[in-house]
Amino acid sequence: MTVPVGVAPRCSRRSAAAVVVVALVACGAVLGAVWSVIAPPIHTITALTKAGERVDGFLGREADNLFVAGAMMIGLLSALAVISSVAVWQCRAHRGPALVTALWIGQVAAAGAATGVGALLAHWRYGTPDHQGVALSSENRVHYFTEAPPVFLGHNSFQIALTLLLPAALAALGYALLTVATPRDDLGSWPPEDYRHPVALPATADGRAPGHP
Repeated sequence: MTVPVGVAPRCSRRSAAAVVVVALVACGAVLGAVWSVIAPPIHTITALTKAGERVDGFLGREADNLFVAGAMMIGLLSALAVISSVAVWQCRAHRGPALVTALWIGQVAAAGAATGVGALLAHWRYGTPDHQGVALSSENRVHYFTEAPPVFLGHNSFQIALTLLLPAALAALGYALLTVATPRDDLGSWPPEDYRHPVALPATADGRAPGHP
């Protein structure tokens, strides 16, 4: 999508923004599939006490995987954010507010696709445990489960928003840093500004050009 300075782009700015959003959603779905394979499952048990009560618990330090799985999702989406900000910057002709907006929206949509696909595939792989429905007796007091890992760090709105919005913020920040580092005011986009013909400043009262003794 890189276009040399001074050459009109083949696609419109709106089409370029749509391509960015669609590409990020597709990448998010792929990341969700990858996450469902590499995220550690949760091993739990349901046991029957001597008093006849059911108790549920985690095996060893399996509870740590609740955090590890959610952190892995954020890590994958953050990596996508850094790569996508650099890739979108390569679309020289359309650099500007429209493309960075598409980048931010696409990154949020990618996070939604990644968490949706990841949760779906993880539950398809490990199933949904039925702690209350499993049959326990005095001869079989313990039943072991392997549960799907969670895609979020928790279930409250802040933890869900952290997964969805933090990578998008990183992508926007990366694009902003590239913008600040660019020497051209037009960012090299189309149509380019003409730097070859400087604007003539009016002469002073004594007929000399400004800045000359």
